[in-house]
Amino acid sequence: MEYFIFLALPVFFIFNLIHISSASVVSTGNFNKDFFVSWSPNHVNTSADGRERSLKLDQESGTGFASNDMFLFGQIDMPIKLVPGYSAGTVVAFYLTSDQPNHDEIDFEFLGNVSGQPYILQTNVFADGFDNREERIYLWFDPTKDFHTYSILWNLHQIVFMVDFVPIRTYRNYADKGVPYPRWQPMSIKISLWDGNTWATRGGKDKIDWSEGPFITSFRNYKIDACVWKGNARFCRGESSANWWHKERFSSLSWTQRRWFKWVRKYHLIYDYCQDNKRFQNNLPKECSLPKY
Repeated sequence: MEYFIFLALPVFFIFNLIHISSASVVSTGNFNKDFFVSWSPNHVNTSADGRERSLKLDQESGTGFASNDMFLFGQIDMPIKLVPGYSAGTVVAFYLTSDQPNHDEIDFEFLGNVSGQPYILQTNVFADGFDNREERIYLWFDPTKDFHTYSILWNLHQIVFMVDFVPIRTYRNYADKGVPYPRWQPMSIKISLWDGNTWATRGGKDKIDWSEGPFITSFRNYKIDACVWKGNARFCRGESSANWWHKERFSSLSWTQRRWFKWVRKYHLIYDYCQDNKRFQNNLPKECSLPKY
């Protein structure tokens, strides 16, 4: 059975989506300087130059790390190579979170699989403490063979989830229509590898096979281009050359991005909370009836 649909991305498309702004680059990739290990340090391995880091999951523990700074708006690009082979029950998470009681959160979660089956990428958005906004796609490549870049663009207008700079999901700011949107709480970057046996693969039917472990995922050459939280929301919310992400051209998807977004939704989307009438008892969240770009 063919699981992966591959479509080469033209060079002009990649350059159209990548925005470089030296004035606001916070980091270009030293894990030792920008992050701290939040749990199980003996399950973290970092290269001597700090440019590459791997996490290990075994029967003893998973592990994770988090950014030293908190951010309010910007773009984070994280190249990741996922757990190869039999990875059922494992979860790799890359996300932003405010860690407040009514917290905001922007999630990438990679759900492990049985050998030969496609990886599932789940995204979610928490706003004012509420989530239930899951979407799932099959990736159109094998994410265990090489590094691929997973990005979050977060501005006053929209949140865009991207895979190799292809937009796979948007969540727009419809706060004026009563839809919660992450716009006031600064968030830190967190990354972890952990045991999701009870739900990650086929709803928990496929369990971790510890004999296949240890399970290892790797990260390298990330880029944080975001507004560092210094206690003043107005500084991060204002439009300036440094806060390029708030500019008009990033307020919605470009025409090229829309074409690729539609391609992802047509061929790779496998779950969308906005199509789950049973779950919401025919009362879908308000944003489901509003444009995605």
